[in-house]
Amino acid sequence: MLVAFCTYPHIVFDLDGTLVDSRRDLADAANALIRLYGGRPLALDTVVSMVGEGARKLVERVLDAAAISLSIDEALERFLELYEECLDVHTRPYDGIVPMLESLGATRCLSVLTNKPARATRRLLDALDLARYVQFVVADDHRFPRKPAPDGLRHLIERAAVTPTETLLVGDSWVDLHTARAAGTGVCLARYGFGFASIPADERVGVPTIDRPEGLLAWLTS
Repeated sequence: MLVAFCTYPHIVFDLDGTLVDSRRDLADAANALIRLYGGRPLALDTVVSMVGEGARKLVERVLDAAAISLSIDEALERFLELYEECLDVHTRPYDGIVPMLESLGATRCLSVLTNKPARATRRLLDALDLARYVQFVVADDHRFPRKPAPDGLRHLIERAAVTPTETLLVGDSWVDLHTARAAGTGVCLARYGFGFASIPADERVGVPTIDRPEGLLAWLTS
């Protein structure tokens, strides 16, 4: 059972796997990259298991899995171009996300912290009409180290003019869990997210989890 230890006036959300289900578009872009260089496409679940630590790490893993020898910088540039072409074809907010954001945003500051490239993040939030619920965004624009480094989260805490203990990070992967712990914030894990399986069972002990987005709303407003 979840127990809310404080009201958390500041809630920070991960993007992929927490607010939006982006599996298909990420996999399609990765496989388009592979086909471009003569490789064999990877299964969707294989690509999804590589997501979470930024586009560069994803491209490195994809090239390795497809046995393609190529400059990472060149491949990353091409991948980002391919992803820009399809980033909102299949990607949608998880069921329940929009009403949850509407409700929480009425009384709390909402932020997004993601390892997704900044341009793609802005485009996706706008395309899915989620930007209007979010006050602050930190994405991968090289201003801060990527998660699980806590720098981006600390910046959001400063922008929201709150303390770490007044901040809750909601995410779906070990990256989010480690980020929250490093920054000293609260944390809640989304079991419905595609990154949840990456979290070792022993690290999840005692960590609040939700099975669906409305579970967070029920917890915080109980």
